Amino acid sequence: MAGAGDVLVVGGGPAGATAARTLALEGRRVRLLDRARFPRNKPCGGAISMRALRRFPHLPDALRRISTRRLSRLYLEAPSGDGITLTSHEPAALMVRRVEFDALLLNLAREAGVDVVEGAEVSRARELPDRVWVGARDGREFEAPLLIAADGVNSVIGRRLGINPGWPPARVAIDMMEETPGETLRSVDADTLWVAYGYGGSEGYAYVFPKADHVNVGIGYVLEWFRAHVDEAPYDLQRRFIAELQHRRVLEGSSSRSHFTPFLIPVGGPLPKTATSRVLLAGDAAGFVNGITAEGIYYAMVSGHLAARSAAAGTTERYERSWRAEIGAELRDAVLVQRHLLTTPERIDALVGAARRAPGVADLLIRYAMGQVSYFQARRRVLLRTPLLALRLCVAAQTSAWQIASAQYSRRTT
Repeated sequence: MAGAGDVLVVGGGPAGATAARTLALEGRRVRLLDRARFPRNKPCGGAISMRALRRFPHLPDALRRISTRRLSRLYLEAPSGDGITLTSHEPAALMVRRVEFDALLLNLAREAGVDVVEGAEVSRARELPDRVWVGARDGREFEAPLLIAADGVNSVIGRRLGINPGWPPARVAIDMMEETPGETLRSVDADTLWVAYGYGGSEGYAYVFPKADHVNVGIGYVLEWFRAHVDEAPYDLQRRFIAELQHRRVLEGSSSRSHFTPFLIPVGGPLPKTATSRVLLAGDAAGFVNGITAEGIYYAMVSGHLAARSAAAGTTERYERSWRAEIGAELRDAVLVQRHLLTTPERIDALVGAARRAPGVADLLIRYAMGQVSYFQARRRVLLRTPLLALRLCVAAQTSAWQIASAQYSRRTT
């Protein structure tokens, strides 16, 4: 049995590394376990909202160790093909490669005094009255009075302890992405994020994220919709998508199968319960992902930091209060926006059309995406400036509801 420290952290990604570093700086003994050996590849779009640099003041200096790219322009396309370019007065997104970024955060944790154990794949867990015990596949055992589980969307800790028995298909998206070197595949406009909502279906999205020396290109669907409507194999879908973007002069070069990886993202909002008396879930393990942008890195780091602060106080009780106060409302609102504005082509077209006609709406959209205004603030301002948009969205919503009801009636009578 490995010696017990103050806190055990499972998962070395942004949530776990941030939690471990925070605890170590508080003077706590911390052991972090991860099944991988770093640097390791992690499929992810790699876009972080710039507010992360304000929220974590140590990041700007640390980021000089790795390659990054700052972007202030976003091209947003609707299913009709109508599009708009949104420009921020300051950088809006920081682009990183997870293979570099995650290794950086883990090294920062090591430098703070964290005991990092790589190659430890946790497969078993038990919460006992006075401690938490975990077992690795290779037979090693670890325990501590408190545990922070930051072991991803398929959290072993969450499943073994019954905190999350599994994500329903309507609450996760399958993202099919490749991160390819620039000499093989590149964005024609390397200063612009390219995003299409409703791509290939009402529950789909697509993106091109230029980076310093790579480009991330991907398509995503809510898993429930993907299973019901998509017959193509993931990489066949990816190749067809890239061929279309080549034809449109959005991309140059060719797809690379060796850089392609499908993965799951929890997009239905945080779990109802993210902590027990001795265990705290952070990052993707708890569902801390924005339902509109699918951004998870910022929320992972925030939740990891808040989990660590709670654990440093020797209790898990304050954790849920603190994350709900800081990020709870925006994650809830993101799910509302995704469900009510981004689930039908008509609503997405209406939103993009309004942004094209009204510069104020375009400004609000990018400020909302950057986390500078809340959903309710943005909604109120948009509807005050463009009342016709409210009417169009209502009509689109009623049309969508009628279509769903008709389809259900048809299935019952056939």
